[in-house]
Amino acid sequence: MDPQVSPPVGRGKDKMVSGLLGIFLGGLGVHQFYLGSTMTGVIEIGVTVVTCGFGWILGLVEGIMILVMPDAEFNARYNQRTPASVEFVFMKPKS
Repeated sequence: MDPQVSPPVGRGKDKMVSGLLGIFLGGLGVHQFYLGSTMTGVIEIGVTVVTCGFGWILGLVEGIMILVMPDAEFNARYNQRTPASVEFVFMKPKS
């Protein structure tokens, strides 16, 4: 493991896995289900269905945002706490 990358703590969610899920399966909200935001995943599925597939853009953007997010912020948002049921990546988490 790269010494500069901090290992997952707490809930054990991996930044690379969630980012790649967002990029490749984001239209189905898979990355949100993985991170624990189940209602957000359902919303993303609905957006993809209603927009005839263009909702995948939201998942793509969120996947990229996860991958460029600093490790410390990712761990604070997704490993040291359980996200709210409706919490998009671009939203500031509630304390």
